[in-house]
Parts: sequence; C-alpha cells; structure tokens
Amino acid sequence: MTDNREESLDERRRRLAAALAVRDTKGKDEERDEIRAEETRKGYGMAMKISSEFISAVIVGALLGYLFDHFVGTTPWGMIVLLLLGFCAGVLNVMRTVGVVASPHPGDRKMDLKNKGEDR
Repeated sequence: MTDNREESLDERRRRLAAALAVRDTKGKDEERDEIRAEETRKGYGMAMKISSEFISAVIVGALLGYLFDHFVGTTPWGMIVLLLLGFCAGVLNVMRTVGVVASPHPGDRKMDLKNKGEDR
C-alpha cells in the first residue's frame, strides 16, 4: 500500500513540476513581450518628438519669412532665407536629440549629464 501511495505521490510531483515549467516559460515569454512592447512605445515616442521638432522648426522659419517679406517688402527672399534657416535649425535639433551633436551651452551639457546619471 505504501508503494502505491509513493508512486502516486511521485506521479503528482512530476505533473506539478511539468505544469510549473509550462507556467514559468509562459511567464518569461510574457515578460519578454512586455519589454519589447515598452521599447517599441519608447521608439514611437522618440520618433514623434523628433519629427515634431523638425516640422515645427521649418514651419516657424517659413512663417517668420512670410511675415518679414510682408512688412519689409522683399517678397520671395525673406521667406526663402528664413525657410532654409528653419530647415537647418530643424536638422540641428534632430541631431541634438539623437545625440550626434552636443548642446551649445555648458549649462545645457551639465543638465544633460545629470539627466543621464553621469556627474563629472
């Protein structure tokens, strides 16, 4: 009777171990999926930030050029020049956001380092 009981207990242990292994692998898969989803959300957020900074710089340049032309009377040239300056400013903002170009002011660089957790 004890042999049958021990065999039954061993069988239940094996089934429990198999069920726990399946649950553990499902948990790890869900955790990996959540990490991937979080990285994707961060990527989308960064893409929206970069694109909005670029587009807003170009629009502001064009608007300032139009207003300059309207008040001064240099009809296409103010808009052309300030539109190109807005484009350059947009590219520079994108490069700063991505990290290719450093901030122009030493105070800004210190703030960037503090935000990244690197103190010098």
